[in-house]
Amino acid sequence: MTDLVAILTRLSSTPGISGYEGPIRDVVIDLWRQYADEIYTDRMGSVIAVKHGSGAEPRRRAMLAAHMDEIGLMVASLDKGFLHVTGVGGIDIRLLPGQEVVVHASRRGPDGQTVRLPGVIGARPPHLQAPGQRDNTVPMDETLVDVGLSADELERWVRVGDLITFAREGAALGSGRFSGRALDNRASVAAVTVCLETLQTRRHTWDAVAVATVQEEVTLGGARTSGFHVVPDLAIALDVTFGRGPGVGESDTFPLGEGPTVAIGPNLHPKVVEQLKAAAGRLEMDIQIEPESGPTGTDAWALQITQAGIPCGLVGIPLRNMHSPVEVLSVKDVERAGRLCAETIAGLPDDFLATQVIQ
Repeated sequence: MTDLVAILTRLSSTPGISGYEGPIRDVVIDLWRQYADEIYTDRMGSVIAVKHGSGAEPRRRAMLAAHMDEIGLMVASLDKGFLHVTGVGGIDIRLLPGQEVVVHASRRGPDGQTVRLPGVIGARPPHLQAPGQRDNTVPMDETLVDVGLSADELERWVRVGDLITFAREGAALGSGRFSGRALDNRASVAAVTVCLETLQTRRHTWDAVAVATVQEEVTLGGARTSGFHVVPDLAIALDVTFGRGPGVGESDTFPLGEGPTVAIGPNLHPKVVEQLKAAAGRLEMDIQIEPESGPTGTDAWALQITQAGIPCGLVGIPLRNMHSPVEVLSVKDVERAGRLCAETIAGLPDDFLATQVIQ
């Protein structure tokens, strides 16, 4: 079985901000090519890996969608040796002061490689703050990155629009936990890897089409375009969901280590949900039911209304500290999410959704 900690470490530590997924795309291709009969990149940059089923052609297609992009920062302007920034995706500005970052300079070094500049996001000492400022959040337009260069040197290397990622390497914690940045949603990319590996030893008549989508954090564009291209008979989106922990309510969070979630609601097709539940039953796997009363905000949201409509399911991996550099999950939940999807695909009958089914 795949070394999930090693895969999570590699995925979590690789840059790939929404719209600029090149580095993480290369990693995904390297991980998935050994399990795929076909692998390629579409025009938007999503990775599409196809594992053929054993059924007669034309075979039905089950699509697995996991977005590979991450949130991050972008250089907005240069100011006397410092960098003003703006967010790409859902950045929580409360977390920025004191963070270590990497500036991915657009200028190339002597070896032709992209220059990475280590930097920090400054934090004004409380001693120098006016009364009443200490409890206030620093706004984005006052957030500055310091890479230690003079104004002239900074202008030599950095341009407006250059990307900035958090300088955080993934790390295993106790009790089978793992922490890192970008686990939203590299955790699901790892789960799809488990699924593809599991399907190597399982008979399945449907084609399994794994897609690492781009730009989920900003436009859902990768899901829209890859769904239009693949035209699957059904799709299962994999994403993270809110993990239970101190300071968050129990009604809309899920404990780590007690299995992946299966979402129910108008964004999810009841027949696909039934297949996921049945697969969990065959595996004797614990799952958690996640009610979603409206749009889920995941790739499933876009896939459901692509082409003439795609029946969708949604599998979630509970994650603490979402959209921060210190996200935490249970490695077992990642592994179980992958096996659940593999069992679901292997259990799909040829005539599933053969006729029009209304929700």
